[in-house]
Amino acid sequence: MMDNFKEDIAASRNQMLPNILYVLCWVFIVFFALQAVMMFNLLFYQFSLMMLVNTIVPAAVAVLLFFVKDNVKIEYEYTFTNGSLDFAKVMHGAKRKELGCMNVANISACGHVAHQSFQKFLAMKDVEKKNWFLNRDGNLVYFYYVKDNKKHMIIIEPSEEMVEMIKPYLAVGVFQG
Repeated sequence: MMDNFKEDIAASRNQMLPNILYVLCWVFIVFFALQAVMMFNLLFYQFSLMMLVNTIVPAAVAVLLFFVKDNVKIEYEYTFTNGSLDFAKVMHGAKRKELGCMNVANISACGHVAHQSFQKFLAMKDVEKKNWFLNRDGNLVYFYYVKDNKKHMIIIEPSEEMVEMIKPYLAVGVFQG
Protein backbone atom coordinates (compact mmCIF):
# COMPACT_ATOMS: atom_id res chain seq x y z
CA MET A 1 0.00 0.00 0.00
CA MET A 2 1.25 3.47 -0.89
CA ASP A 3 1.69 6.09 1.80
CA ASN A 4 -0.24 9.31 1.39
CA PHE A 5 2.38 11.97 1.95
CA LYS A 6 2.31 15.68 1.18
CA GLU A 7 4.44 18.52 2.50
CA ASP A 8 3.48 22.16 2.04
CA ILE A 9 5.38 25.28 2.96
CA ALA A 10 3.45 28.49 3.50
CA ALA A 11 5.66 31.50 2.87
CA SER A 12 4.75 35.15 2.73
CA ARG A 13 4.08 36.31 -0.82
CA ASN A 14 5.52 39.74 0.00
CA GLN A 15 9.14 39.10 0.98
CA MET A 16 10.20 42.75 0.75
CA LEU A 17 9.01 43.82 4.22
CA PRO A 18 10.56 40.85 6.10
CA ASN A 19 13.84 41.38 4.22
CA ILE A 20 13.90 45.08 5.10
CA LEU A 21 13.08 44.34 8.76
CA TYR A 22 15.81 41.68 8.89
CA VAL A 23 18.43 44.11 7.54
CA LEU A 24 17.22 46.81 9.95
CA CYS A 25 17.59 44.37 12.85
CA TRP A 26 21.22 43.78 11.90
CA VAL A 27 21.86 47.52 11.51
CA PHE A 28 20.45 48.20 14.98
CA ILE A 29 22.31 45.22 16.48
CA VAL A 30 25.61 46.66 15.23
CA PHE A 31 24.65 50.20 16.27
CA PHE A 32 23.66 49.25 19.83
CA ALA A 33 26.60 46.86 20.24
CA LEU A 34 29.04 49.61 19.20
CA GLN A 35 27.34 52.06 21.53
CA ALA A 36 27.60 49.57 24.40
CA VAL A 37 31.30 48.97 23.69
CA MET A 38 32.04 52.71 23.62
CA MET A 39 30.13 53.26 26.85
CA PHE A 40 31.96 50.31 28.42
CA ASN A 41 35.30 51.97 27.58
CA LEU A 42 34.14 55.22 29.15
CA LEU A 43 32.97 53.32 32.22
CA PHE A 44 36.60 52.71 33.26
CA TYR A 45 37.42 56.41 33.19
CA GLN A 46 34.31 57.79 34.82
CA PHE A 47 32.31 55.23 36.79
CA SER A 48 28.80 56.20 37.79
CA LEU A 49 25.46 54.45 38.07
CA MET A 50 24.12 56.41 35.10
CA MET A 51 27.12 55.41 32.98
CA LEU A 52 26.59 51.77 33.96
CA VAL A 53 22.93 51.98 32.89
CA ASN A 54 23.98 53.67 29.63
CA THR A 55 26.25 50.70 29.00
CA ILE A 56 23.84 47.90 29.95
CA VAL A 57 20.74 49.17 28.11
CA PRO A 58 22.27 49.27 24.57
CA ALA A 59 23.95 45.91 25.19
CA ALA A 60 20.64 44.40 26.28
CA VAL A 61 18.84 45.84 23.23
CA ALA A 62 21.53 44.42 20.91
CA VAL A 63 21.22 40.97 22.51
CA LEU A 64 17.42 41.09 22.39
CA LEU A 65 17.44 42.07 18.70
CA PHE A 66 19.91 39.27 17.99
CA PHE A 67 17.48 36.68 19.37
CA VAL A 68 14.41 38.25 17.74
CA LYS A 69 15.83 38.80 14.24
CA ASP A 70 15.08 35.28 12.99
CA ASN A 71 11.38 35.67 13.86
CA VAL A 72 11.09 38.34 11.18
CA LYS A 73 11.37 35.78 8.35
CA ILE A 74 8.90 32.98 9.09
CA GLU A 75 7.48 30.08 7.09
CA TYR A 76 5.02 27.44 8.20
CA GLU A 77 5.46 23.83 7.19
CA TYR A 78 2.58 21.36 7.05
CA THR A 79 3.25 17.65 6.62
CA PHE A 80 0.44 15.16 6.01
CA THR A 81 1.20 11.45 6.30
CA ASN A 82 -1.56 8.81 6.31
CA GLY A 83 -4.05 10.74 8.42
CA SER A 84 -1.53 12.58 10.59
CA LEU A 85 -0.95 16.30 10.13
CA ASP A 86 2.24 17.87 11.55
CA PHE A 87 2.85 21.60 11.92
CA ALA A 88 6.17 23.41 12.20
CA LYS A 89 7.40 26.99 12.20
CA VAL A 90 10.61 27.63 10.24
CA MET A 91 12.50 30.79 11.16
CA HIS A 92 14.87 32.32 8.61
CA GLY A 93 15.07 29.01 6.77
CA ALA A 94 17.31 27.54 9.46
CA LYS A 95 15.61 27.13 12.83
CA ARG A 96 12.64 24.81 13.08
CA LYS A 97 10.10 24.73 15.90
CA GLU A 98 7.55 21.93 16.07
CA LEU A 99 4.10 23.39 16.71
CA GLY A 100 2.13 20.19 17.03
CA CYS A 101 0.69 17.08 15.47
CA MET A 102 -2.90 15.95 15.03
CA ASN A 103 -4.72 12.92 13.80
CA VAL A 104 -7.32 14.22 11.34
CA ALA A 105 -9.75 11.52 12.46
CA ASN A 106 -10.16 13.50 15.72
CA ILE A 107 -11.33 16.66 13.94
CA SER A 108 -14.92 17.68 14.64
CA ALA A 109 -15.22 20.13 11.73
CA CYS A 110 -13.06 21.64 9.04
CA GLY A 111 -13.37 23.57 5.83
CA HIS A 112 -12.33 26.66 3.98
CA VAL A 113 -12.34 29.90 5.96
CA ALA A 114 -14.46 31.49 3.22
CA HIS A 115 -17.29 29.02 3.99
CA GLN A 116 -20.11 30.18 6.29
CA SER A 117 -19.45 27.37 8.81
CA PHE A 118 -16.16 29.02 9.82
CA GLN A 119 -17.99 32.01 11.34
CA LYS A 120 -20.07 29.68 13.52
CA PHE A 121 -16.99 28.10 15.08
CA LEU A 122 -15.16 31.41 15.30
CA ALA A 123 -18.04 32.95 17.29
CA MET A 124 -18.03 30.15 19.88
CA LYS A 125 -16.86 31.05 23.38
CA ASP A 126 -13.57 29.79 24.80
CA VAL A 127 -12.10 28.62 21.49
CA GLU A 128 -8.31 28.65 21.51
CA LYS A 129 -7.39 29.82 18.02
CA LYS A 130 -3.99 29.25 16.42
CA ASN A 131 -3.18 31.15 13.24
CA TRP A 132 -0.45 29.23 11.45
CA PHE A 133 -0.59 31.07 8.14
CA LEU A 134 1.04 34.13 6.58
CA ASN A 135 -1.19 35.29 3.73
CA ARG A 136 -4.67 36.43 4.73
CA ASP A 137 -5.86 36.10 1.14
CA GLY A 138 -4.46 32.57 0.77
CA ASN A 139 -6.28 29.24 0.62
CA LEU A 140 -7.04 29.22 4.36
CA VAL A 141 -8.49 26.08 5.95
CA TYR A 142 -9.67 25.69 9.54
CA PHE A 143 -9.67 22.60 11.76
CA TYR A 144 -11.94 22.58 14.80
CA TYR A 145 -11.50 19.93 17.49
CA VAL A 146 -12.06 19.35 21.19
CA LYS A 147 -9.21 18.00 23.31
CA ASP A 148 -9.34 17.60 27.10
CA ASN A 149 -12.70 19.44 27.17
CA LYS A 150 -11.08 22.49 25.54
CA LYS A 151 -12.14 23.81 22.15
CA HIS A 152 -9.36 24.42 19.63
CA MET A 153 -9.21 25.85 16.15
CA ILE A 154 -6.19 25.80 13.87
CA ILE A 155 -6.10 27.88 10.71
CA ILE A 156 -3.51 26.96 8.10
CA GLU A 157 -2.71 27.69 4.46
CA PRO A 158 -2.33 24.29 2.70
CA SER A 159 -2.40 23.62 -1.01
CA GLU A 160 -5.66 22.38 -2.51
CA GLU A 161 -3.87 19.09 -3.26
CA MET A 162 -3.23 18.58 0.47
CA VAL A 163 -6.86 19.41 1.30
CA GLU A 164 -8.04 16.77 -1.18
CA MET A 165 -5.59 14.27 0.33
CA ILE A 166 -6.95 14.95 3.87
CA LYS A 167 -10.65 14.58 2.99
CA PRO A 168 -10.76 10.74 2.80
CA TYR A 169 -9.36 10.49 6.34
CA LEU A 170 -12.12 12.67 7.81
CA ALA A 171 -15.36 11.29 9.24
CA VAL A 172 -18.47 11.75 7.11
CA GLY A 173 -19.82 15.30 7.27
CA VAL A 174 -16.75 16.83 8.92
CA PHE A 175 -15.55 18.76 5.87
CA GLN A 176 -17.89 21.69 5.47
CA GLY A 177 -16.78 23.36 2.29
